[in-house]
Amino acid sequence: MKGFFRSQEEKLAARYLRWQFEKQGLAPPAEGEIQGQASRIVTEAHRIARERGGNLLDIMKGLVGDFLKKN
Repeated sequence: MKGFFRSQEEKLAARYLRWQFEKQGLAPPAEGEIQGQASRIVTEAHRIARERGGNLLDIMKGLVGDFLKKN
């Protein structure tokens, strides 16, 4: 079972993803896909924060931006 903080981070990442899709006028993918991508973003943000240090929220925002540029 996921920890409380991890769950909240994933919810925040999913909400930010949805907002970015809306902001760019793109149709959001299925909810399951958003949740999966949010989980991957949080995992990658934690890895980057461990390696380089930095603010987790700022790292997640950058990763969401990168994800949207690819799609």
